[in-house]
Amino acid sequence: MVHPDAEFREFLAEGRFMLQRQKGGAAFYPPRTIAPVTGSEDIEWFEPSGRGTVYSTTVVRRKPPEPSYNVCLVELAEGPRMMTRVEGIDPAEVRIGMPVVARVIDQDGQALVVFVPENAA
Repeated sequence: MVHPDAEFREFLAEGRFMLQRQKGGAAFYPPRTIAPVTGSEDIEWFEPSGRGTVYSTTVVRRKPPEPSYNVCLVELAEGPRMMTRVEGIDPAEVRIGMPVVARVIDQDGQALVVFVPENAA
């Protein structure tokens, strides 16, 4: 059996952002072997819309010349929240309530989910 986190990383390596949900139920993140609340093992992967809203954000300021970056919690349209970052704008410009869209990127050989402002998508 492949661990759900490994499956999630495999999807990302293919350029696909996928989430899990209990069949006929709500989506959840991070990936798990059983559904939260119900404990059901009847789980499926699905491709979410990729849309979300910044729920919280902070700027990590690094010693120059390293660039600052943001760390944020994005609430996905499907319900779950995920820790990530918003790219494509100055980190200090990221705002709570900002609509964003998911992108799968390659960073140092590792596929990651990041978000960009909806108007930049």
